[in-house]
Amino acid sequence: MKKIKKAVIAVAGSGTRLLPATKAMPKEMLPIIDKPIIQLVVEELVEAGIEDIILVTKWDKKPLEDHFDHNWALMSELKKAGKEEKLEEIKKISELANFIYIRQKGPYGNGTPVLSAANIINDEPFMYIWGDDLVKSKVSFSKQMVDDYNKTGNLMIGVQAVPKEEVNRYGIVKLETGTNRILEIIEKPSIDNAPSNLADFGRMILDKDIVDILRNTPLGKGDELWIVDAIAEYIRRGGKFYAKEVEGGEWLTTGDPLNYLKAILAYTADRPDLREEIKKYFFALMEKK
Repeated sequence: MKKIKKAVIAVAGSGTRLLPATKAMPKEMLPIIDKPIIQLVVEELVEAGIEDIILVTKWDKKPLEDHFDHNWALMSELKKAGKEEKLEEIKKISELANFIYIRQKGPYGNGTPVLSAANIINDEPFMYIWGDDLVKSKVSFSKQMVDDYNKTGNLMIGVQAVPKEEVNRYGIVKLETGTNRILEIIEKPSIDNAPSNLADFGRMILDKDIVDILRNTPLGKGDELWIVDAIAEYIRRGGKFYAKEVEGGEWLTTGDPLNYLKAILAYTADRPDLREEIKKYFFALMEKK
């Protein structure tokens, strides 16, 4: 069984829910304290042993490429100023992995980045990730998934329990009784008809079989190409696809203002240099209101 060494990150979205902040800056470059969202995603993958990271972009995503490139002028400035710790931190960013950039081509939809990267993936299993989804966990969630794959060979998607009253906002998985095998993924079911409260999100392990199905998958809802439609067809053909819950952590989406702020606070809570002061400030602010 081939090891997973490649990951595809979908970063071609426009981030319209975060306008005007994303007018001239990719949403994936918005900071979580002092690191951009995309760097946290990449660090998670690197911890899982991923070596080649394929970012599927569009015309306005050059800041992403610049972030993972060497900035010789900045490095020289930091060296002259004697800021060796910051210098090493900046150097490491460009050395995290082998970065490959591809412009997205094809119909709109979250299945298109996979097809755009297909020639580089070849016939290898790979991670597929949304560039604005974070999973904050003690052990990298990508590593949890890769370790599971290395033991079982199972293709899988990340899931997290959500409140019952919110199931109509997500894709909800229906599982085989007593197992994590997915029988069906139902997009935004009604609260009364949801088969579970497990919502899928942007962490997947896929392979050539899924890619081949995706090539012939018709456009779905909103005339978009959906990766879950290809997964559903794979399941209909008898393929086994599994749900993987986060262990020791939580999925944090950053695609809208409220959840973006929640993600910042969640990461702040882990920072000894910030946690207590932010807690004091927050409660004092709330008392004033």
